[in-house]
Amino acid sequence: MDRASLADFLRRRREALRPQDVGLVAGPRRRTPGLRREEVAALTGMSTDYYVRLEQQRGPQPSDQMLSALARALRLSIDERDHLYRLAGHNAPRRTFEDGHVAPALLRVLDRLEDTPAMIMSALGETLVANRLAVTIFGDRPALTGWDRFEAYRWFTDPSTRDVYPPEFHDRHGRGLVATLRVAYGAMGERSRAGDLVRLLETRSEEFRELWERHEVTHRFEDHKTLLHPHVGRIDVDCQVLTSQDMGQVLLVLTPVPGSEAEEKIRLLGVLGHEEFSPNELGTNELGTDRFGTA
Repeated sequence: MDRASLADFLRRRREALRPQDVGLVAGPRRRTPGLRREEVAALTGMSTDYYVRLEQQRGPQPSDQMLSALARALRLSIDERDHLYRLAGHNAPRRTFEDGHVAPALLRVLDRLEDTPAMIMSALGETLVANRLAVTIFGDRPALTGWDRFEAYRWFTDPSTRDVYPPEFHDRHGRGLVATLRVAYGAMGERSRAGDLVRLLETRSEEFRELWERHEVTHRFEDHKTLLHPHVGRIDVDCQVLTSQDMGQVLLVLTPVPGSEAEEKIRLLGVLGHEEFSPNELGTNELGTDRFGTA
């Protein structure tokens, strides 16, 4: 571990970023060049004291998980990420679709999306990063661990995962997940993580086995989705997809039609977030339903 070079690299990368580069508001009295240390710490989920000690050459050797979080927070390119790992005394991760490093270009776009749900997903269906509105609607998927991080695994092993979609769309969504997994399986091979996921699901879900045997293949996301939220009901959104240069990750953006009821519902979710919705906030009428028609 090269403590001096690691500290200098972290400081220079921190100072090279602007608050707006990571979705933060600069404020009128800001004097610090780039990001503050506490801001980097918050973006990585570590304590400010821990990060300060790294920049002061006093910190312990960061774990792989911590280095991955630092690379993401500092918007490092894949070459810069590998350099960070080596300075910290670790081998750089293999460069595959599965290494989990989020494409900086997609992150920069995600940072600017505040009024509509958006998330970055891997080719294998792992949610890597999600903005606040996406977390409000879908739950905190990036915080999950193990196979639960992968949408196909959750869909076929945890029935509650399906609650975010109306029942009439379940079959189509399940087929789409399996067909997309087929693409990843073909690109990565049977000995990859994609192969591990397929073999695991074959042992745990008869529905998955039947769909897998159809050999349907596609990596195209649906142009339209209908979502369900327990407080505002159905939300109709259109889907836009931006793909990373290596085709290993996608930024999925869900947008309502301007002026629609769905846009008002998303706006309300953005204001209230995870707070408990009261009848007054939802506008309950004399019939006991809210202004969106949900009971």
